[in-house]
Amino acid sequence: MSGLFDLTGRRALVTGANTGLGQAIAVGLAQAGADIVAVGRSAPDETAKLVEAAGRQLTAVSADLGSTEPIARVVAEAGPIDVLVNNAGIIRRADSTEFTEADWDAVMDTNLKVAFFLSQAVAKGWIAAGRGGKIIQVASMLSFQGGVRVPSYTASKSGLAGLTKALANEWAARGINVNAIAPGYFTTNNTTALRADETRNRQILERIPAGRWGTPDDLAGVAVFLASRASDYMHGAIVPVDGGWLAR
Repeated sequence: MSGLFDLTGRRALVTGANTGLGQAIAVGLAQAGADIVAVGRSAPDETAKLVEAAGRQLTAVSADLGSTEPIARVVAEAGPIDVLVNNAGIIRRADSTEFTEADWDAVMDTNLKVAFFLSQAVAKGWIAAGRGGKIIQVASMLSFQGGVRVPSYTASKSGLAGLTKALANEWAARGINVNAIAPGYFTTNNTTALRADETRNRQILERIPAGRWGTPDDLAGVAVFLASRASDYMHGAIVPVDGGWLAR
């Protein structure tokens, strides 16, 4: 049974792997045997040390994924991969009556547009080579709910959930699994403002049956599962990792 989750000999490209959820996913995949290609704006020095401590190699590719411009170069520099994790994402907060077009475009471009075109580029390579692979999108609780003061983030993550299903429909027969992880409320840079707000922090914790915010390590096991042979018959699934938030 353990062999189902073994990623030895595989390479995983993880965007935004320098901190937070992306780092935890990259390290979890490495601990399961995968080598890592880390893509982001800043050097993933800490992630590299953790990956190397797991006995695997990390290749860093520097790119600003705020636009599609670097995608062809990223795919070329990454080389052959078996797993793509679209984790990179940003958030902007403001009342919807005051939300700017610039903030809308920045979030939609990073969270949805780049995720699609990077998935497309990787899938094209797999199809041309006559092989399959695993694509893991990082969705959100706001793939299911509306949120407050984050209209572009909600739109992007709702779109990512739909995109996961659409790509699964097209690519499942090609041996490409497209699934998503939907993290609940996690301790990351994106939630600093929420955790600092005493009222919102209390309200959030009161709804989570587990009684705590998630930590990035809580995502590692699900990522390994979706990257491994254990999920070969899963297509278009959106897996909540939320401490029971959606069940409440």
